Amino acid sequence: MTKQIKNALVPKSETGITVPTYGDDSGLAGYMRTISKFPILSAEQEYEYASKWVRDHDNEAAEKLLVSHLRLVVSVAYDFRNYGIPVGELVASGNMGLMQALQKFDPEKGFRFSTYAMFWIRAEIYETILNNWSIVKIGTSANQKRVFFNLARAKRALGIMDGNLSDEQTEKIAAYLDVPADDVKRMSTRIVARDLSLNSPARTSEQDGADMLSNMADNTDSVIENVERHEMMVRGGALLKKHLAALPERDREILRARRLSEPAVTLESLAKKYNISRERVRQIEERAFNKLRDAILSETTGNKDVK
Repeated sequence: MTKQIKNALVPKSETGITVPTYGDDSGLAGYMRTISKFPILSAEQEYEYASKWVRDHDNEAAEKLLVSHLRLVVSVAYDFRNYGIPVGELVASGNMGLMQALQKFDPEKGFRFSTYAMFWIRAEIYETILNNWSIVKIGTSANQKRVFFNLARAKRALGIMDGNLSDEQTEKIAAYLDVPADDVKRMSTRIVARDLSLNSPARTSEQDGADMLSNMADNTDSVIENVERHEMMVRGGALLKKHLAALPERDREILRARRLSEPAVTLESLAKKYNISRERVRQIEERAFNKLRDAILSETTGNKDVK
């Protein structure tokens, strides 16, 4: 279906279907003047052209059916002009929805094409708004989309003017829209919290015109600090290994078990292993730690009298 829709948008020489597009050169006013020239079809004419398209794949009939509904697309797009998306983009999305409606429409079911196309036009515009509203994807479920596009209307109907909704207000809106309260709370927060570029002007008194990123504090360490820290860790590891090896074997093993193991081995376990008391294990641990500390400090500071 996607391929058919794209084919319907290429020049007339290839498919025979020509639909005016909204471009920056002519602007919306010029586009409206162009599409206003196409007549509005009667129900009988709609049925005739739709039947020719479905039965014979008549491009001329499809073109007449489509161009007569371009004003409908603009009308729907204008209903969503306050969502921060250029009207031209909304019109382009709506036209894609109109094309999809043409591919799916069955004239034998007795519905007007405009009624059927409205669903597809709105669906495409919904997707465009949701995909451009935030870099974080929102409105992933049907209930969330309902809240997103109807929250303002529901608040007006219920006389709620607050930006931050209370639990009671959330429950009222949820009941009005027939959706879970959690969806109302989640979507109302996302709607208010719009994306903010770090390159937008900060307008500070000290640096007028500077962007927000340049005014943010840099809490990361410098390259020099990172290199120094790495060198200290490498040297410290070498010193620890060197002076541990200089300790008596039992002292070294007890110190490793008590101070360099995770989790630390209990005094009781070590006492049983070496057949000594728990207090004796504690004394050996303390003695070994002091020897190790003094040896490392002596080498790093150059003070041979460190105790």
